[in-house]
Amino acid sequence: MKAAETKGPSVRVLRVGEQVRHILSEILARGDAHDELLTKHPVSITEVRMSPDLRHATVFVKPLLGKNEEAVLKALRTNTAWLQKSVAEKMSMKYAAKLKFLSDESFDEASHIEKLLRDPKVARDLGGAEAE
Repeated sequence: MKAAETKGPSVRVLRVGEQVRHILSEILARGDAHDELLTKHPVSITEVRMSPDLRHATVFVKPLLGKNEEAVLKALRTNTAWLQKSVAEKMSMKYAAKLKFLSDESFDEASHIEKLLRDPKVARDLGGAEAE
């Protein structure tokens, strides 16, 4: 199979994304951000997806317990330039990746699917298929 035919991001793209995730997590955990809201609210960086050219990073975040999610996202977006500079200083890359912060909805989706599976009608259908 040729490299052009492979699906998904390369190992390098995944590795750089994980490195950016670790650096951002460390900055936020230590309270180094110059924003009072970010120092008071624990934020989890759940995933970083890098573009193939490594110039753009989509950062998925989730505040602890989902509290003040919009305010935390606004604070991250306000401090994007400083965070980009901080990440670039800790990485040896030709270009500093532009960061874009988004809310991680995967936890909400998982909860919704779990709720649907526990619905009595779905449970009846699933149980009926096993009995036959």
